Amino acid sequence: MSLRTQAAVIRGGGVIELEDILVEEPRPDEILVRVESSGICRTDLEILEGTLEFPLPFVAGHEGAGTVAAVGSGVTTVEPGDTVALGAAACGTCAHCRTGAYPYCDQHTAMNFTGTRLDGGTGLRSLDGETVFGHFMRQSSWAGLSLAHASNTVKLPSDVDRSVLGPFGCGIQTGAGAVWNTLAVEPGSTVAVFGLGAVGQAAVMAAKAAGATTIIAVGNRQPKLDLALELGATHAFSARDGDVADLVRDATGGGVQYTVEAAGRTDVMTTAVEVLAETGHAAITGVAAGESFPVDAWKVIRGRSVHGTTLGDAAPSVILPRLVDLYRQGVFPVDRLMTHYPLQDIHQAIADVDNGTAIKAVLHPETAG
Repeated sequence: MSLRTQAAVIRGGGVIELEDILVEEPRPDEILVRVESSGICRTDLEILEGTLEFPLPFVAGHEGAGTVAAVGSGVTTVEPGDTVALGAAACGTCAHCRTGAYPYCDQHTAMNFTGTRLDGGTGLRSLDGETVFGHFMRQSSWAGLSLAHASNTVKLPSDVDRSVLGPFGCGIQTGAGAVWNTLAVEPGSTVAVFGLGAVGQAAVMAAKAAGATTIIAVGNRQPKLDLALELGATHAFSARDGDVADLVRDATGGGVQYTVEAAGRTDVMTTAVEVLAETGHAAITGVAAGESFPVDAWKVIRGRSVHGTTLGDAAPSVILPRLVDLYRQGVFPVDRLMTHYPLQDIHQAIADVDNGTAIKAVLHPETAG
């Protein structure tokens, strides 16, 4: 038996169409989620643009949250009616998973980035029987119903606002995890964050929550710089203020202890290393696949380190409840990053992301049938 729902379907050539599709009932290790919020991430847009190749037609979306509608026979962690947020899936048994390094699961690509289940099949199809690919990050949450997996579905308190939960599972987790896990920022430290989208703003909030006393936000749009100051940054710089590297070094007496690069630009990655004090640490979160960035070998020899990170080195089951708890306390006001759209307005949402109007666009699907 299949259920009917509305989805945003990528058809190729930059075309995305709202269509009714059919979603299978969950298999033993799957969870059917009624999606109530789903963020738009740059990775989703790379699929739409064709720079990240997936089989088509395809349902994207990997920042989903909502309410459990049904569970497979082998699922014991959640039940219908539970509030959940969705992250990336993991096998749970490889060496990385056994040590808590879920983003580096041996099956990460196979489980999250093929467009199918592990057996090569898909639980989605069009009303006329055409195969629809998805299972993106084991959710494809640009739809009213999502087939999630037991490993990427995290139960959260029932009273939390589900309309803001979606982005927690990727962008918010990545920025916060980079600060708390990758860098292990401690009280009284100095931090610079480059790039002030959702990941960068989450890093600013995480640095404040960690007790950093100097938090420098670096971006290129004044509204984002202003917001960063409101969220916890002590300084905000852009290129129009002068040489950013010099500004950061001047503000910290020669160099910053920690940097988070969240712009996805190789020149910014280089700057994030250049401004480090000796023994400083840089976390690279931005994606620039196939590109390289120069680093002065002398700076590295002088105790500096550069650490790439996927999803903030965080297990969703650990970091998402912590983030949600801080949000409920008012310590992590991620709702201030969000602009909300019904799924029907996805084209406007994407345009607002592209032109910088929306820091984090959040879609709200409506289930049909």
